[in-house]
Amino acid sequence: MSDLTGHLIDGRYQLLSQMGSGGMATIYEALDTRLDRRVAVKIMHSHLAQDEQFVERFIREAKAAAALSHPNIVSVQDQGWNQSGVPAVFIVMEMVVGHTLREYLTERGSIPIADGIKFLLPVLSALGAAHKLGIVHRDVKPENILVSKEGRIKIADFGLAKGALIGSTMTAESSVILGSVSYLSPEQVSRGIADSRSDVYSAAITAFEIFTGNKPFEGDEPIQIAFMHVNSQVPRISSLVENVPPALDDLIYRATRVDPDERPRDAQEFHTELLAISHALNPAGPQLSLELDIPIAPMREKSKKRSKKLPSPSPIAKTPETTDQVRARRKVSNRVKRNRWIAAGLALLLAGTGWWVLAGPGASVKFPSVVGANVEQANTTLAGLGLQTTIVEERFDEEIAKGRVISTQPSAGDSIAPGGTVSLTVSKGAERYAVPALTNITTESALKLIAKTPLRAGDITEVFNSKIAKGLIISSSPKEGTQVKRDTLVDLVVSKGVETFDLISYVGKNGEQALNELTSAGFNVTSTYIYDEVVMPGEVISQKPVAGVALPAGAAVEIFISQGSAFVFIPNVMRYTQERAVAVLEDLGLTVAVKKVTKTSKVVIGINPKVNTKVKRGTKVTLTVG
Repeated sequence: MSDLTGHLIDGRYQLLSQMGSGGMATIYEALDTRLDRRVAVKIMHSHLAQDEQFVERFIREAKAAAALSHPNIVSVQDQGWNQSGVPAVFIVMEMVVGHTLREYLTERGSIPIADGIKFLLPVLSALGAAHKLGIVHRDVKPENILVSKEGRIKIADFGLAKGALIGSTMTAESSVILGSVSYLSPEQVSRGIADSRSDVYSAAITAFEIFTGNKPFEGDEPIQIAFMHVNSQVPRISSLVENVPPALDDLIYRATRVDPDERPRDAQEFHTELLAISHALNPAGPQLSLELDIPIAPMREKSKKRSKKLPSPSPIAKTPETTDQVRARRKVSNRVKRNRWIAAGLALLLAGTGWWVLAGPGASVKFPSVVGANVEQANTTLAGLGLQTTIVEERFDEEIAKGRVISTQPSAGDSIAPGGTVSLTVSKGAERYAVPALTNITTESALKLIAKTPLRAGDITEVFNSKIAKGLIISSSPKEGTQVKRDTLVDLVVSKGVETFDLISYVGKNGEQALNELTSAGFNVTSTYIYDEVVMPGEVISQKPVAGVALPAGAAVEIFISQGSAFVFIPNVMRYTQERAVAVLEDLGLTVAVKKVTKTSKVVIGINPKVNTKVKRGTKVTLTVG
């Protein structure tokens, strides 16, 4: 795209100088002539502005950032089309005067722990606000973290953001792999899927570079680095840096796990844990404190009532008896004498009866309780008293173990004649029945087996199963062999056979949407990216099998996704530094050769092929630096 420096956009924004350029747009420093303030204007490349879908995606970036109101996110102030002059689709953003985190890291290398945490907390706070609205950034990296001259940290470039509020977006640079490969989460590389945990991974990789000064993985080719992210665990920062707090070491290590389920679920949780670590490292720092304890008044002790002493009754004086009165009181009447003889006779009768019962022919035996003893113990105990035993009944009992006495007849403590027989009722133990083997047989056969037992058939549930044939039992509950009570319900799960799905057509649809939907449906999906001169980048070109085929869950489906055109236009990198120009060209898939005029050469003074030349990706571009 030609340099638009000096142009007035939308009758309002005077473009002052280029700040940066990518495969989709160029960013200019500009003056808002209406409000007399500096702003950043992002203008889409003219060859992309002719495509409605690219324009729509470009506008979504504006919506993504505009949907967020947070002090640590670069704010979007305007968006529109240039109505006069050069055709241009543009976004106006606040101007952040300062540097990127990448420039800080390039200059300083690693950053001390305490300062590094200060960089990270605002970033995580901003991402947490986005995640709360369901927006995922998908391109968190030091280049997109700005540090103003006042020290304010801000996240920029929501060009790859996705979410329910804004839909999905895809820039030209991201047609093959979204985001920068050194910070991509494993699931973005392997499946093209990103959620809040993917941003957590990218932020944690950024944290790794902040604290160590190095990226966790290096390689000659981007695909090598991507492979390492998918197949290797990021090392602990303590393996490269000394005196790392264990809690911080563990948090960064957990946030970079290959399995997203093992990471903090979103940036807000990541922020909360990092903030707790920051407070622990600097307890004297400002912290929120709320006094919630309310003092409770102590309870009063109960007063003790004194018992009242009743006055003692006054003694009553007794009149002494006379001699005649004493004799009359002691004289025994004839009735008393007769009763005394009757009592003596009864005593003799009772003594004789007691002898007959206890020691004579009428004697009986009383035996102790043998309930709970096993039969052998009961026989031994009662045989010692001269008694016999017989088992008259065996029955199930939930409390008395098998083979032990439940009750006796007569009961313990009752009398029984010497040599008598005690009847025993013995336990057969708890009543239990084994659930029969029911798997891999028909429902009818299973019900017949259950009917032959004291059990009952319960609920029958049908589910799809790829291993058990339709109509056969998959499992029972309780499982076969389980000992259960009489009348226990046995539930059955019956196979409905292999579940099949009618494959629909995804041709022309968004590749990420197709991948997500097919994966959710249970298919084993492979996505292949190829160049196409007709189909928009990110859209499905074709699929195997074709639509309408009935496939079982887990079947292989391959979708072919467009990488966009195999051709690109040579951008204008004149007057760029060598490093910056090489980076821009390589991002477009071009190979770069550099010719230096002098040893002190610093900026690009020549480009071959020429600017705006349409070339195939992989074409060699020669830069003359002088």
